[in-house]
Amino acid sequence: MKNFIKINLVFFTALFYHIDAQQVVKKDTLSGTELSMAMDTRINDALTKIEDNCERLAMNSNDNDHPKPGRSTVVVPSRALTNAEICRQNPRILGYKIQINTVRSNEEANEVKAYFRRRFPNLKVETDASLRPNYKILAGSYFTKQSAASDLARIREYFKSAIAVQYRVFCVEAK
Repeated sequence: MKNFIKINLVFFTALFYHIDAQQVVKKDTLSGTELSMAMDTRINDALTKIEDNCERLAMNSNDNDHPKPGRSTVVVPSRALTNAEICRQNPRILGYKIQINTVRSNEEANEVKAYFRRRFPNLKVETDASLRPNYKILAGSYFTKQSAASDLARIREYFKSAIAVQYRVFCVEAK
């Protein structure tokens, strides 16, 4: 008898949870792909209500341009973003570094880096080994080619082959 009660209790508990859940298909707001998930009907109703309120607010705030229901809008500022705002959005950006030299071995790369550090102690220098057996020695981090120009002119006094190259840079280090 105890086993019968336990089995019925488990069965009714499972049935209870199964009744409240339903299969819901939602559209992703950014990419528009469909997402299928099981959720409680009350949660689905609450989410739908919040989404409808957001849609209504977006429609009321844009008097000139009414978005279509079901479509999300992206607000783009009317001014150019500052470097700090760009860095907050994306910590690594496509910027510029100064390629000092390309050498054949890690030992040569370390020698060039040591020589560079003695001449320019305030500039960060690093080795890029992605083109092995060749090693690129890179210095600085810059937002634009123009911001690298003054350091490039000083570096060319010692390294004639130095050039500014596009490279992924950490935004907080860039000038």
